[in-house]
Order: sequence, then C-alpha cells, then structure tokens
Amino acid sequence: MITIATILESLRSLKDKTWKVTFETNELTPQQIGAMSELQSEFCYLAIKKEPFKSKELDDLNQIRADFDDQQKSQSQRLRAVFYRLWEQSDEGYEDFELYYRFKMDKVINHYKGFLK
Repeated sequence: MITIATILESLRSLKDKTWKVTFETNELTPQQIGAMSELQSEFCYLAIKKEPFKSKELDDLNQIRADFDDQQKSQSQRLRAVFYRLWEQSDEGYEDFELYYRFKMDKVINHYKGFLK
C-alpha cells in the first residue's frame, strides 16, 4: 500500500459517466515512484481523507481485499459482464439487457466472420 499526501487538483466528468480525478503532490521518492508505476493502468482502490491516516486505519485498509477475481469467470462470462457495464453506462436505446447483449454479440460475430475465407 502506498500513502502519499496530496492535493485534489481537479474532478471532471467524462462522457461515459466515469470521472477523471487529478491529484498533485510534493516530490516523490524513487521508491514511491516505482511502486506507483507498477500500478499504472491497474484497477486500484483509493482512500482519501483530510487528516493523515492513523496506524489502525492503515492496518484496516491493508486488510481490504477485492471480492472479484476475473480468473474464476470464463471468457464468455467476462465478456458478458463487460457488455452489462457498457449497457449500464449507455443502453443505446435498449431497455432490456438481453436484447442489448444479443445486438453486441452479433456485432462481434459479424466482425470476425469478415475474416473468414
């Protein structure tokens, strides 16, 4: 776990209904930079508060584990879950997820059919 004192510089909503959050910090140590670079493009959790974290709070945060593991799902289950998240963000006019799922799967299937000889 990495803890760094920061200033919340900006919040910006994006068109896919996600948020871009930007922080600024003082100079970082090479160890902090290395640890953070290993997390680049990884799904991470962020805890922020106005005061420094107490050791008990840091211990509690360190014990938190994500309750998902993509390795337990089949590839088709993972793709279906991704389509569901996309549907939640923009249903493209489909009120029913099953119809949206079939539409998206047909697009994927037709795309790859185009490579067949």
